[in-house]
Amino acid sequence: NSGVVSLLRLLLLDVVPSVRQTAALGLGRLADYSVDLAEAVVKAGILPQLVCSLPEENRYYKKSAAFVLRAVAKHSPQLAQAIVQCGALETLVICLEDFDPGVKEGASWAFDYIARHNPELSQAVVDAGAVPLLVLCIQEPEIALKRIAASTLSDISKHSPELAQTVVDAGAIAHLAQMIPNPDAKLKRQVLSALSQIAKHSVDLSELVVEAEIFPVVLTCLKDSDEYVKKNGATLIREIAKHSPELSQLIVNSGGVAAVIDCIGSCRGTVRLPGIMMLGYVAAHSENLSMAVIVSKGIPPLCACLIEEHEDHIKAAAAWALGQIGRHTAEHARHVAAANVLPTLLDIYVDTRSSEDLKIKASIFAKKALKNVLQKCTYLPALEPLLHDAPPSIMKHIIGQFSKVLPHDSKARRLFVTTGGLKKVQEIKAEPGSLLQEYIHAINNCFPEEIVR
Repeated sequence: NSGVVSLLRLLLLDVVPSVRQTAALGLGRLADYSVDLAEAVVKAGILPQLVCSLPEENRYYKKSAAFVLRAVAKHSPQLAQAIVQCGALETLVICLEDFDPGVKEGASWAFDYIARHNPELSQAVVDAGAVPLLVLCIQEPEIALKRIAASTLSDISKHSPELAQTVVDAGAIAHLAQMIPNPDAKLKRQVLSALSQIAKHSVDLSELVVEAEIFPVVLTCLKDSDEYVKKNGATLIREIAKHSPELSQLIVNSGGVAAVIDCIGSCRGTVRLPGIMMLGYVAAHSENLSMAVIVSKGIPPLCACLIEEHEDHIKAAAAWALGQIGRHTAEHARHVAAANVLPTLLDIYVDTRSSEDLKIKASIFAKKALKNVLQKCTYLPALEPLLHDAPPSIMKHIIGQFSKVLPHDSKARRLFVTTGGLKKVQEIKAEPGSLLQEYIHAINNCFPEEIVR
């Protein structure tokens, strides 16, 4: 309000280098503070002036100027676009080639804040020729430069398969993969994130990541003391597993499923989420892969997530994963049912305490999981308790399973009477001629008429 921005703009032209540098730093801090101040910096016509003078200036000024560009770009795609339009990208590319690591780092930050917004801005960064230089930056000895260069490659890759392919073509995967064992946690986070953003788009890109021999070394990240390293490691494995049975089988063979299960068991909250999803993807591909999850004792930690977690989206993910495990055959369904998870799923499905949109999400997945398991389940001890609590939409599936199993199992028929199951069936009101009515008739036909009465 005091007109400081225009005063600082004049100081960018001062004859004393340290004054110019400090003026740029001041503008950067103002722009960093809020979107309104960043817009004021743009409206004052400062960007073209900064960009124009940058190549002739010393390294301290270059760092400060790059900070201004980054501070403006971070707030919105529109402000980032203003940076592109004033010709800053070409100048920032020159900074990426500077001998000073701090100047390279400043330029990398600016590119990152521009590229993260959308595919068009990311493409502008690629077109300026930044990617090969960023790949060189991750090979530099300075940890801070490695971190931000990896982060920028991650943000370029995330938007589309084509942008990810540009990063791959510049030879990034091999260098990123070599840094997975690096002891610096912040660097590991960015490296794992970048590989995830490349792998997520397609089978081909995932295979290229796997070919860089990230297994089994990436599994050590699941035991890391840094929560984000754990989470990003599990995310990378999830993004690879989701694409094909072959990639999932490779993960199983390298001990990946067991490692992810241990990881889910040892942490809480959103760190668990990518691991939960990964188990669901693996199990969804085939009967054998689902059985690999069961044999590795994947069901108990997923059940624990349903009970321990308070966030509905985590419960929803756990319910979905259990549904994928149990949907293949009666044997798969029996393993899920025997873990006594069906009553918990039912509770989530009918729970009225959750917020409406989250409740819908969790309850939809709980209902789907129940249906997936019930359609195959012949394990009656797990189904019996549900008879007394299930809503009509689930009841049909439960009664359907009893109508399949009871005619062939005399022991089950005895239990069905003594536990009150048969009595409960008589209380169900079914539409005449409906499928539910047919199921009830089939069950009643298994018993003498006087017992049914």
